[in-house]
Amino acid sequence: MSSSGTPSPVEPQPGGRRRLDHVLAEDFLDGLGEMPVEDLRARRAEAEQEETDLSYARRLLHGRLDLLRAEQRARQEGASLAERSTEELVARLARTLADPPGQSHGLGRHGLAEPSRVGEHRRAAEAAVADPSISDPGSLDDAGLAAAVERLQALADAVGRQRTAVQHAADALKDEIGRRYRDGLMTVEDALPTSRD
Repeated sequence: MSSSGTPSPVEPQPGGRRRLDHVLAEDFLDGLGEMPVEDLRARRAEAEQEETDLSYARRLLHGRLDLLRAEQRARQEGASLAERSTEELVARLARTLADPPGQSHGLGRHGLAEPSRVGEHRRAAEAAVADPSISDPGSLDDAGLAAAVERLQALADAVGRQRTAVQHAADALKDEIGRRYRDGLMTVEDALPTSRD
């Protein structure tokens, strides 16, 4: 829940229609051992796509956090980032977001999916990084800068928690597919993702 009492846009909602709500629903992995192959593969693809999208949203947030924290450090050293070149700021953000899809996203993972549209539960991340004051940290006073860092860090932490939970669901599905393959219950073709997954 947010401080206003309304559901957080990055928290799963029981009975919700978003992909996050489905992947993190209590019954998403129910009957895993008996689940039809088609359902198993479809749920694996769903979880992997959600993980990819959450990873992308997290990188967006961390990119902005890097800029805000760099501004804080610069002020402590007696100079604002506003006094530095625009090229330097753009290059810093570009480096943060440079990881192409398919790269490892932490925990030794290698994703094949590309980020899809940023869904409803990540609109808060989009809105946060598009906030003009966050895009121009030099316009914030010290208190405003600290508040922006705190707000973005809380949102990044929430996205990170959901990403970890989604990773656990994806891992459970992959483990079940691996088990069936080892036990001779699935062929290689059954086990591998396809363009439809």
